[in-house]
This record gives sequence, C-alpha cells and structure tokens, in this order.
Amino acid sequence: MREFAEQRVNYKKSHLNPAQLFIASFVGIVLLGTFLLMLPKATYDGISFLDALFTSTSAVCVTGLIVVDTGTFFTPLGQNIIVFLIQLGGLGILTFASYFSYFFKGMSTFENQVVLSDMNNSQKISEVFSTLKRILIITFSIEAVGGILIFLSLKAENFQDFTDRFFFSVFHSISAFCNAGFSTLSNGIYDINFRYNYFLQLTLIGLFVFGGLGFPIVINILKYLKYKIVNPIKYWDRGTLSKPWVLSLSSRITLITTTALSLLGTAVFYANEYHNTLAEHNGFGKFVTALFGATTPRTAGFNTLDMNQLHFSTLMMIFLLMWVGASPASTGGGIKTSTFAIATLNFLSLAKGKERIEVYRREIADISVRRAFAIISLSLVVIGFAVIAIAAFDPDKTLLSIAFECFSAYSTVGLSLGITSSLSASSKGVLIIVMFIGRVSMLTILIAIFRKMKYKAYRYPSEEILIN
Repeated sequence: MREFAEQRVNYKKSHLNPAQLFIASFVGIVLLGTFLLMLPKATYDGISFLDALFTSTSAVCVTGLIVVDTGTFFTPLGQNIIVFLIQLGGLGILTFASYFSYFFKGMSTFENQVVLSDMNNSQKISEVFSTLKRILIITFSIEAVGGILIFLSLKAENFQDFTDRFFFSVFHSISAFCNAGFSTLSNGIYDINFRYNYFLQLTLIGLFVFGGLGFPIVINILKYLKYKIVNPIKYWDRGTLSKPWVLSLSSRITLITTTALSLLGTAVFYANEYHNTLAEHNGFGKFVTALFGATTPRTAGFNTLDMNQLHFSTLMMIFLLMWVGASPASTGGGIKTSTFAIATLNFLSLAKGKERIEVYRREIADISVRRAFAIISLSLVVIGFAVIAIAAFDPDKTLLSIAFECFSAYSTVGLSLGITSSLSASSKGVLIIVMFIGRVSMLTILIAIFRKMKYKAYRYPSEEILIN
C-alpha cells in the first residue's frame, strides 16, 4: 500500500514514455478516423458523431463491432477509410510513425530507439528499424497472397464487376490478417453466397492465424525455417551434435498454446454443433466450419454461422476463446496466449509444490508471472465493470448478450449476439472505452499514468499471508 501511495503522476516530463506514446497514437488516429468518417462523401445518409467514433474505434482497435452496416451505410470512400484505419490499428501506429519519421528526419536519437525497441519487442536497439522493416514486408506480403487467394476463390457472378471483386478481396484480406472482423457483407461470411465457400474460409483462417501469432513469433519462425532449410549449420561440441536455441521459448509456448486451443475448440464446436448449426454442411464443410468457429473467436470476429442459434455450451467455449485471444505483439487482443499459458503453468507448479515455473529447461522470470497475474486480474475487472454499466443502461437486454458483447469488445473480437446497434448511447460509450482498453491494455494505461519507481537499495522482510 505504501509503494502504491508513493506513485505520482508526472505532468512535467518533457517527453512521453513508450506507454504514453502508444496510447496517444491510438487516440489521435481514432479521432482522425472519426472526422474522416463524418465527411459527407463517406456515407450515403450521414452519420452521428457517436456512431462515427464507435466505428473508428472499432476499426483502429481491430475489433469489428458495428452499429451500422459497413457494406450499405458507407460509400466506397467510407469503406476505404475503414480499411485504412484497420491497417493502421493492426500494425500499430508506432510502426508507421517511427518508420517514416526515420526517413523524413534522416536520423533517430538513442532515446527514440529505446522507445521503439520497447514497443516492438526488439532485443537489441540496433535491430529496431530492421524489425520494423520486416514487420511491414511480412504484413504486406501475407496480405497480398491472401488477397490473391480470396480473389481466386470468389465467383464472378456474385459481384458487379472486376473492381468490386478486387476490392472485396483486398478489404477482407486486410481485415482478416489484422483480426478486425469487418466485412462489406451485411451478414458477414454467413451470407448465402459465401457460407459454403470453404476455400475462402480456409484462406481467412490462415490470415487471421498468422496475424494473431504476433510479429516477433512469425519472424522467429522464419528464422528457424531458414536455419533448418536454407542454412543447416551444425555445431559440434566435444564430438556431440548440439543445436543452437533458434526457436525461442516464447515462440514454443505460443505455438503450443495456439495449437491446443484451436484443436480443442474445433473438437468441442464439432461435437456440440454437429446436429445443430453444422447440419446444413457436408462432411468436409462441417470440419472447416467447426475449425473456423473455433479460431475466429480468438479475436478475428468473422462469422459463418448464426451466433444466436449456437448451443449455450458452445457460447461458453467462445467466451473462453475470446478472453484468451491472440498472441503478444500481434494484431489481435485478449489476455494473450502467453499469459494464459503462464497462468496454467503456475497453478500446475503450485500443485506439484514447486517454487519455480520451469518449462523446456528454462525458468519463467518472476516479472512475467507478475505481469500475467496483473493482466488477468485487470481484464476481469474491466469486463465486470462494463457488464454492470451496460446492464444498468440497457436493462431490457439479457445478461448473456451483454456479457458476450463486453468480452468481445475487450478482446477486440467483434462477434455479437446482435444487440450492438440497439444499445443506448451510454452503453455504446462504455463499449468504446472497453475496446480501447482492450487494444492498448489496462496495464499499459496504468504504466502511462504512474511514474516509474526508482531502484531502492533496501528490501522489507517477507511474510506469507493466508490465501486458501
């Protein structure tokens, strides 16, 4: 309590710390997006400030919750603005701002490089700008390949002309990779002309899985593949073959957790919905749709089924998948797979009576465990307050639909049980705040508010307290 009381908000700093810069960037682009969406040529019949702010926040925070139909309410210009906001939000505004300012100024200070290193999870300051370049190259390459595959999967008769088909492909490729969930179709991929297009669904799955892995993980995987395929260097130590630690511990944990959640989710979805929402699909279609239904809640937000027709048990599984979300430094939200994995390893370690968390011959740092606990606790607090607030503002809505909306907003998923557009202005305001917090994280906001404690040369005596 004393340590917390000693925290002060520092208003006299001449520069922003990484957390403040990150938050300021998102606030700025959200407000800019709101202004652009209110332009007369962006919509057919005009849009209120609140709805424009909601749409802009949803796009920048790559959520996908909508209060107006994207395909019919917004003009081609408005849709282009939305996909531009999605791209900025998915990559992280800092990536663009730092990358281009580096070229415009022709130089970068050491302090700025430290900031960028922290924001982009680069281990070395010298790697900051090379990492930014890789992020841009990887992003645009994957989106380009995804756009081509989507274009090839579409039937020409479902579109007015080549331009319409091309824009649909680009829009959905960017929206999928950025885990935004926005679609120009009124019913999303559940549209009768697209719900049986399994090649399209598999392409979208590939896009939002890649986007949800996180840039550091993707770069590390590429480095690993290069080592295994392109440059298979072998190291010998005293006549015994040894392999360098190419695939990082973070990558291993993320890949295993992502695979486990996807397989478990697909199995549960398939079993629960086989005779329900999956009944209209053939054998292969059932599997693809179940896989899509299990992977899209982890912040993608696209739907190939009527969400209101799902069994209650399936919705409960979706709650869990939405809450866990994607991976760190990715285009997705949620508490993140690494946080969920650390929490799981922590209670397994406690159950075994171990004092440390050990995995793959590595010990998880104490700071990682503390951050995981803080992220989990803060997420439940934010979601809980949001549910209470919306229940008070819209008492006619069911608790299930409100909770689903709040989990979806916090984890930047975009799935809904259909109540978003009918919510009151106050409830929409709550969701705007929750979407923003979910994208930048409550922990980042607290770091931005409180001054960092200086190192202290003393420690108080430790004492255990009753927990259970």
